[in-house]
Amino acid sequence: MAGLRERKKEQTRCRISQAALRLFAERGFDDVTVNEIAEAAEVAKVTLFSYFPTKESLVLSGVKEDLAGIVAGREPGVSVVDALRAHYGKPVEPVGEELTTVVRIITESATLTAGVQRIYAGQRAELADVLMRETDETTAHLMAVQIAATVTTLQELSFRRGLTAEDTRIAFDLLDNGMRGR
Repeated sequence: MAGLRERKKEQTRCRISQAALRLFAERGFDDVTVNEIAEAAEVAKVTLFSYFPTKESLVLSGVKEDLAGIVAGREPGVSVVDALRAHYGKPVEPVGEELTTVVRIITESATLTAGVQRIYAGQRAELADVLMRETDETTAHLMAVQIAATVTTLQELSFRRGLTAEDTRIAFDLLDNGMRGR
C-alpha cells in the first residue's frame, strides 16, 4: 500500500493533469499558459514542472507504446508478430471521455501533433534496435515501421469506432503473412 507521501504526490499529479486537460479542452493547447494551469491546479509553477517537465508532457506523457519492450520481453521461440498479437489481442476497455478529449486536444494542435510524431519516431528507432539483435539493419527498420503503422492504425480504429477481435486478427495476419493474394 502506498504511503501518505506517495498518495499526496499522485493526487497533486492528477490535479495538475485534470486542470490542464480542462483548460486545453476549453481553449486549445496553444492558448493556455503554464501559469494558468498552475493557478487552476493550485500549485506553484515550479511544482508543475517537477511533475511534468514540459507543457507538451501534460498531454503526451501517456502516448508512447513500449513496442520495443513487448518484443524484447517475449519468451524464447515466440515470434515478434505472435508477441504483439498476444499483447494487443487482449480485450480493450471502451475509449473513455478523457482519452477522447486528449486525442481531440492533440489533433487540434500542430505542436502536439509534431510531438506525437517525434515520440513515434523514437519508438520506431527503439524497436528497430531490438530487432537488429535478430536481423540486419534494413530488415529491422522496415519491420519496425510496419509494426508501428499497424499499432497506430489499430489505435485510430479504436478511437473512431472501437476494435473488434477480427480487426486485430486481420492486422496481425497481414503483418505475419503480408498482402499476398489480397
